[in-house]
Amino acid sequence: MHTTLITVPELIALQQRGAPLMLMDCSFDLMNPDKGPQDFEARHIPGSLHINLNNELSAHSDTASAGRHPLPSREAFAQRLQALGFTNETQAVVLDRQGANYCGRLWWMLKWCGHEAVAVLDGGLGAWIEAGGALQSGPAPAATAAATAFELRPSQVRVVGTQDIARQLGSPGQTLIDARAQARFRGDMEPLDPVAGHIPGALNRPFTENIGPDGRFKPAEQLREEFVRLLGGRDPSSVVHHCGSGVSAIPNLLAMELAGLGRSALYPGSWSEWCNTPGMPCARA
Repeated sequence: MHTTLITVPELIALQQRGAPLMLMDCSFDLMNPDKGPQDFEARHIPGSLHINLNNELSAHSDTASAGRHPLPSREAFAQRLQALGFTNETQAVVLDRQGANYCGRLWWMLKWCGHEAVAVLDGGLGAWIEAGGALQSGPAPAATAAATAFELRPSQVRVVGTQDIARQLGSPGQTLIDARAQARFRGDMEPLDPVAGHIPGALNRPFTENIGPDGRFKPAEQLREEFVRLLGGRDPSSVVHHCGSGVSAIPNLLAMELAGLGRSALYPGSWSEWCNTPGMPCARA
């Protein structure tokens, strides 16, 4: 079972063994939602499916969170997985072209549904191409397999809501880490949400800082050193990750797990929910 990262050679070995496997490409562009499907159709790993952040990984009814990208309910997401032919025995491998920004969401959601056998392809499509992997163009084939049974199991992640954060604001028992770019965190600019700034007391670590020059996650020892420095003596188990809408926070969450600092909590609604909730304080600079 691969549960955090998987390398291209490890993926190829799984394919050659004929293991129950589903490749899920989550490539997306927040500022141009049509670009993800277009990039997928231009080239993708043969046999992979395209999973769209707006359509499959977010919902606007039967939701489990608020914010710009509300989580669907676990039950609704399980139904979607069943329609794809996903089972509790499937090893999921998720990837994108954006430094695990979007596929991290699917990695986390599967664990939220109790499915541990999901891993991010380290380096994404770029690593596959660099290794000489075959490519395919055109849309993903329509599902031909009958719908399968996927049983929801106890969540393997911790979810924190707005009121939970508000009650703990300023407490040493809660450490907030914001994954947005520094300019958005400081409140210098805000292209997506109605209010600029950040949750008071939050620390800032842009999610891009987890990725090295080769497009892969930095070594575990380096990630550990960087997060320990950021935390400054705070307990790693107190960390709650967030960003603009609960998506780009997940590379930070994954990086902390790779670093041996445990699986910390996620605030799915993030800044987009916080700044739209009456009475919640906002800080700048």
